[in-house]
Amino acid sequence: MIGKLTGVVDMVGEDHAILDVAGVGYLVHCPATTLSKLAAGAHVALMIETRLTDETIRLYGFVSAEEREWFRLLQTVQNVGARVALNVLSALSPRELERAVALGDKAVLGRAQGVGPKLALRIVTELKDKAPSMMLRGHAAEAGAPAIAPRGPEADAVEALLKLGYSQGAAAEAVARAAGALGEGAALDALIREALKGMGR
Repeated sequence: MIGKLTGVVDMVGEDHAILDVAGVGYLVHCPATTLSKLAAGAHVALMIETRLTDETIRLYGFVSAEEREWFRLLQTVQNVGARVALNVLSALSPRELERAVALGDKAVLGRAQGVGPKLALRIVTELKDKAPSMMLRGHAAEAGAPAIAPRGPEADAVEALLKLGYSQGAAAEAVARAAGALGEGAALDALIREALKGMGR
């Protein structure tokens, strides 16, 4: 199974790119967020998810291991296949997706093509308890994937709340709300204070 490809971008299509690796062109399906970072002639490394069926071998490529993990996780939800998972990752960054799931924000998920209200509800319901573990893994899961900025403070704040005895779901939701209130770049101590304040209401 192919887990990573490093090579030169041969061309970028509407929903895929062709990556030249030592003279072999691999057709890799990617979310729009990944395709927007690729340009013909650029040297890139993509994290790969390989899917085998009786008829085809399909490769799905992502700029980070975190995106690939979300791609896998989304498909554990009933009626979410590879195409819908790519659409979700095309519409939302991993951080936006994380927040939407933690807060149960169906409207944000509804921005993705092919995700109606019922499917959005199913996604937030089925993934609510799984999203915190994705947050805790944070940037450590993809050392060597420079395209994603470190997400330390939010992940550390969730971990701090876990140590205080809160459940993963409650901690992730409180931190997501705190981060939304304080904005990008909030310091760890501010996130923890705001999250605890919110949980005390």
